[in-house]
Amino acid sequence: MSKTATVRQAWRVAHEPVAGVPTWARRTAYAVPLVVLPSSIWRLGVIFTDDKRSGMLPEWVMNGYIVSLSILSELLAFTAVGLIARWGEVFPRWMPVLGGRRVPPAAAAVPGAIGAFVLTLMWTVIGFATEVTQTKINGDPIPEDFPSQAGGWESAYFYISYAPLLLWGPMLGALTAAYWKRRNAARPVRQKLDVAS
Repeated sequence: MSKTATVRQAWRVAHEPVAGVPTWARRTAYAVPLVVLPSSIWRLGVIFTDDKRSGMLPEWVMNGYIVSLSILSELLAFTAVGLIARWGEVFPRWMPVLGGRRVPPAAAAVPGAIGAFVLTLMWTVIGFATEVTQTKINGDPIPEDFPSQAGGWESAYFYISYAPLLLWGPMLGALTAAYWKRRNAARPVRQKLDVAS
């Protein structure tokens, strides 16, 4: 077996859903990174335009920030897959000290619940503040040349890119609740097996 095939096999095994994961949860977990992707692509597109809206920062700093924010957003979105996959229940073997041990349910559910709450609140407030009040979060008016205000295809592209972010928090919340329920339902069974052996 080639190295590529071995890596591919390990990736597949690590990311396929564990037993007991409902179909809706599997689809939702895989959809979360796709919900975040359009906004990441939109941000990366800003690098190739003349309008960086930075003013105070050098272009290379602004470009680095945009790329870093897009990568970080996708990595955070990908952690939703851990709520259905094996690596969300057992630490991967390559991890020092923890490798091969069971993940305590709270270790994934608490950050998941906090993340779901923060994301839901953040994107709801940002959406409300920018669209209803036509102001930024800090209360300043939105500039007329901002993509959401520009009109035409630029506004449409902006909204198509950012509107899906409203789903990120609720999707993560539903996955976290399902993870918690599944892991805690399995706990009494594991305890009985441990006592019997």
